[in-house]
Amino acid sequence: MTTALPLLDASFVRELEALKHRMEVRARSGRAGEHIAKRRGGSAEFQEHRPYTAGDDVRRIDWAAMARSGQPVVKVFRAEEDFIARLVCDASASLDFGQPSKLDAAKRLAAAMGYLALADSERAQVITARDGGARLHPPARGRGGLATLLRTLDAIAPKGRTDLAATVERVLRETSRPGLLLVISDFFDPGPVLGSLSRAVAAGHDVVLAHVLAREEMEPEHEGDWAFEDAETGQLVELTIDATAIEAYTARLIGLCEQLRAWARKHGACYVRHRSDESIEPVIRAIVSRSRP
Repeated sequence: MTTALPLLDASFVRELEALKHRMEVRARSGRAGEHIAKRRGGSAEFQEHRPYTAGDDVRRIDWAAMARSGQPVVKVFRAEEDFIARLVCDASASLDFGQPSKLDAAKRLAAAMGYLALADSERAQVITARDGGARLHPPARGRGGLATLLRTLDAIAPKGRTDLAATVERVLRETSRPGLLLVISDFFDPGPVLGSLSRAVAAGHDVVLAHVLAREEMEPEHEGDWAFEDAETGQLVELTIDATAIEAYTARLIGLCEQLRAWARKHGACYVRHRSDESIEPVIRAIVSRSRP
């Protein structure tokens, strides 16, 4: 076992601070927040006050109203809306592979995207996809919610299989407003996840697919007779691996990558691929700029 990389380190946070104002999310949740809703247009119009909550930007506090009431309140503007970043993290056993593991890389990616939302006084929610059903953790808001988000991610452990399609469908059922929907997985789940993601796009979600793979999966080197244990089922499979088998495997993996990329292109979504032993910064920049690294 290797020691997992820290989810966020000081140098990484400095880069995220530089990126946070460049992140453009095409979906809006419809609640009062920091971002001007492009679809509504016009200038922001004061609507009401609401009580200050931990994580709100202190610049939004109405100090005059606070002086009168004795309670901190923030201004809500009619033309403003916030967004929520929903971070779907595949926690199946197949993610427990690689050095560092694919799950470690997935957690760091989720932590980075969560930070970008929280540092901009928005909300972020971790959704764990694993055997037995998805778990929707309570959303965090603002910088004050970062510690909770990191603890939630740090506690995720790989186990069993996953059903990404069912996870996305549950998100669609249980959330009333669209937002950023980041799905982080190796996408080895054979279920109909692209159909569910298509429905998420139709519902207004800004979908990002983060395809996390290990170096050994992208550059297979094994040859000879091997007995492999399926990480998700525990089933033993005996295989003879030669150059032909490696070529066939590589072709299937490339086919999976191209299928995900083509789906993203067709639906106006974003697809990025990340190798677990490489720097995650280019992937974050690619998501923020909506380009491929």
